[in-house]
Amino acid sequence: MIKAIIVDDEPLALDVLETYIEQLPNIELVQKCSNAIEANEALKNHDIDLMFLDIQMPQITGVEFLKSLNNPPKVIFTTAYPDYAIEGFELNASDYLLKPISMDRFMKAVNRVSEQIELEQGDVADNEEFFFVKADKKLIKVMFNDILYVEGLKDYVIIKRNDSRIITLQTMKSLEAKLPSSIFKRVHRSYIMNLNKINAVMGNMIEITEKGEKKHIPIGKNYRDQLLEIINGNRL
Repeated sequence: MIKAIIVDDEPLALDVLETYIEQLPNIELVQKCSNAIEANEALKNHDIDLMFLDIQMPQITGVEFLKSLNNPPKVIFTTAYPDYAIEGFELNASDYLLKPISMDRFMKAVNRVSEQIELEQGDVADNEEFFFVKADKKLIKVMFNDILYVEGLKDYVIIKRNDSRIITLQTMKSLEAKLPSSIFKRVHRSYIMNLNKINAVMGNMIEITEKGEKKHIPIGKNYRDQLLEIINGNRL
């Protein structure tokens, strides 16, 4: 879970970003700050992964504030002025959002940061047994062993368990990074499969059992060779 703060002197901008954050499963808003002084205190008192930072603020600009930090978190600049983009990226900002910010663009920026953090932290430990996803305005605990498969649906993913399903707003790529690679494999552009739930492979289809009945999951041509390599490696 990405822990974030918003730094902006405009109340409306704070509210818009807060609303966007509430809709994403992989990010938690720790504090809203109206100036750099409040943001500095927030960074001292909390472990912050990401800062949404407005550039044009009174007293201390977002650029000046970022330059003053010895160990800053990931930063996504937010501003109504495109002229600052180059300077923002020179300060190693993860992204640059131009106001008014759309939900689609916001989500892409957060996913980019999420992928950066995941790469830095490494893969999910294989001995972990569960993770949490945000759905229905709460964090739901999901046991890896309970998952049959994951299905992508535009900006959402469906985590299918034998007795239920969870629909969460995130990308297949971001969810795949949370799953242990020793158990879960991408078998199609729209499907991630729990290898332990496979009954059989027939041509370009995977057979599993869902609610006591047979169900077939397609295998994408770009994923078939890797899947067959895994299966052949476990064949007697």
